[in-house]
Amino acid sequence: MNDEKTCPFCNPQNDPYQHIVLESETCYFLQHDKEQGVLEGCGVIVPKKHRKNTFELTREEWNDSYDLLQQAKKYLDEKFSPDGFTLGWNVGQASNQTIPHSHFHVIPRYNDEPLAGKGIRHWLKQPENKRTQQHVDQ
Repeated sequence: MNDEKTCPFCNPQNDPYQHIVLESETCYFLQHDKEQGVLEGCGVIVPKKHRKNTFELTREEWNDSYDLLQQAKKYLDEKFSPDGFTLGWNVGQASNQTIPHSHFHVIPRYNDEPLAGKGIRHWLKQPENKRTQQHVDQ
């Protein structure tokens, strides 16, 4: 588990491959060089303060995340000319949140990519994702 001292989002400057592209008073829009090879232009919006997950964001952090998303879209449109976007938060281990610091994925999508047209729900709706045991109210 990451704590604030080792968290890559609390200390973005400690990773030479991670860049602060945009910044507000409470949040960053970060891009990481190692992810650009497959997901060209992708980045994350993160609060500067360590928030374990999205449900811990303050109203100010929500508002700043929205503002940064608008700025990030303009930046990505100008630099990469994407055909669409996949956006989202993962919260908890079951959703594949691997860094316990809230981060909002901003992923440009392109018509010429092999998985164009396949978004988040495509993978979740696959038959192999069906639960084997249903929750029963007691």
